[in-house]
Parts: sequence; structure tokens; C-alpha cells
Amino acid sequence: MSPRKKSSSSSPKGGRKKRAEASAHAHSARLARGRGKKKTKKRHKAQDGSGRPAAPSVSEDGKVRLNKYLADHGIASRRKCDELIVKGMVLVDGEPTVELGTRIDPSTQTVEASGTLIKPEVELEKRYYLLNKPKGVVCTNESRERKQRAVDLVNDKAKGRIYTVGRLDEESEGLILLTNDGDFAHRVMHPSFGIEKSYRVKLRGQLEGDALDRVRAGVQLAEGKTGGARVTVRKRGRDYTHLVVTLHEGMNREIRRVFAKVGYKVVGLERSRIGNLTGRGLRSGWWRRLKPTEVSDLLAGAPEQERRDRDHASDRGKGVVKLKGGRTRVTSSRRGAARPSGGYGTKNALPKKKRTLLKKRKGR
Repeated sequence: MSPRKKSSSSSPKGGRKKRAEASAHAHSARLARGRGKKKTKKRHKAQDGSGRPAAPSVSEDGKVRLNKYLADHGIASRRKCDELIVKGMVLVDGEPTVELGTRIDPSTQTVEASGTLIKPEVELEKRYYLLNKPKGVVCTNESRERKQRAVDLVNDKAKGRIYTVGRLDEESEGLILLTNDGDFAHRVMHPSFGIEKSYRVKLRGQLEGDALDRVRAGVQLAEGKTGGARVTVRKRGRDYTHLVVTLHEGMNREIRRVFAKVGYKVVGLERSRIGNLTGRGLRSGWWRRLKPTEVSDLLAGAPEQERRDRDHASDRGKGVVKLKGGRTRVTSSRRGAARPSGGYGTKNALPKKKRTLLKKRKGR
């Protein structure tokens, strides 16, 4: 049998001609409906943290504080930069500067920090990461450190020079922020901005009420008295006690030292929350970039977070869930709250007199 001849419509030229005619017909239909040309999709805005930072606040004479200049170029947080300045590890025009509050002119002066020359024309992209730190990982940028570092777990090629916001000791695990934004790190760490951090704590032994009251009231340490912690007992057993501890300050190894002061040893410590950030969906050793709203909430401080938490809690109590576009959906708990205690169609939903009559009729 001879092969069947292909029709002209199945040829490449015929297919292209039909597609062109269909496209022209669709275009003319759009014009007839008054829509004009086909709209192209708008590109989504880049997430905060992928854009360039705002220029550092410069006074009229063109000078800026040295610690802010270092922090804006990803050297460390402002507090850590102050420590570098006091130790004489920062050179201005080749001379060590140890006085805090020093102001420099980036356009005319050269700055060197820990052997790194800072070029004023280089503008860094701000990066914000959330890491779920495993045990055995250290929070340091020391290049000679032999143990695994937290900054090495963030394998983003575009991360540049980043550092941890605060620290978790080697035996602790949980959430920690990494960034190259010095102002952001300062606002998250400093107690005056009220960013709370929550920890899951496991103690050896059964925690007594007197010790719990002392921790909540504040314990005297070498740096001074702690501001007191919000402590919730999750489980109290004979051998171990499980707690949730919330702090708004960050002394060195504060939780371990506080409980050691009242006679208990911490055998497990995990940071579970930073402000509104949780480790949901983030396995141990994994990281992710922060969303723009998460960055803005942390920069806004505690009042904005408290407002969001309060609105979310009130919506959950009312049985309302917010959807995209500002719409809301009434949940099953809200619908059920409007019903009688026993629900429709049950004996408990009936008035008391009718229930007694039904019982008498059944008794006959």
C-alpha cells in the first residue's frame, strides 16, 4: 500500500498560516471590545534584601559615624564594630582609632577593619537569612575556626559577607538570623526595641515553685540583674522539666546561667521564635530568605509585632480567617459558635420543658 498523503493543513507552512490568522482574529476581537493590546504581566518587585541599601545618614559636612559606616559595609553589627574600634583593629588613614563616636568623611578618608580595606564606592545588597542552627555549629566569622560555622551553612552564592545577629552557643540549636545590615542587627539585638526570643528548655530534675518565681523576678548575674523572663511550664516530670522561656534581652548564655543560679542544669536548649519568626517548615541545618514583611516587622520593633499578634489572635477567637485581597472566610468554629450547645436536631438543643415531656413519654 502506498503511504497516505499528508493534507496541506498538517504541513508546517499551513500550520503557521492558521496560527497567524487566529492571532490576528484575536487581536481584532480585543480591539472591538475596547481592550487594546494584550497586557503583559508585571514583574514582581524584588524582595527586600535583594535591593540596594539606602545611603548612610551623612551630616551636612559629609561625615558619618565610624561604627555605622563599618556596619553598612557588612563588617559586623554596630555593637561589634564598637568592640573592634576599642581594640584598635580599625584604621583610619593608616592610624588606629580607638575613640567611640568618631566621625569620618568616606570621600576623603580610607578605612581598614581587621585587615580589610573598605571601598566607599562599593554598595552592598542587603541580605537577610533565617537559619535553623544544629548542635555543634558555632556562631563566628573567624576564618581560622576549625568547627563548622553558621555562615557556612547558608550556601547562597550571592550572600557576600554576612554575620550572625547575636549568638547561640555550640550546644544550643534553633533559629538565628544572618545579615550584612548593621542597623537591622542592632535593632533585633538591642533590648530597647523589645524583640522577644522564645526558647524550648529542658531541665534536669523537677522545677520547684520557688525557683520558678526567682527566674521570673530576675536573677543577679555578673553583668547585673536579669530583666526577668516569661516562663511557661509545658511538662513537669520526675526526672525532667520542659519549659518555654521568653526573653527580650540577650546576655551571654543567659538561660543556662540563670537556671544554674537557682540550682538546675539545662540539658536541652532550642530557640523556637524570634519576634514573629518561627521555624515552621525549616529543618535543622536549613535556611531561607526573609520576606519583606518579616524584615519590616523586625525593623518596626515590638509594637508592630504585638499589633499583628493581637489582630491574629482576635480573628482566631472570632473564627475569621483572612484571605488574599482583604476578603475573609468564616471558619467552622465561628459557624458552630452560633448554634446551641448541643447543635441543631439534638435533644440538648430543645427547651427544657420539651425534653422532660419526651422523657415522660418514653417512660410510659
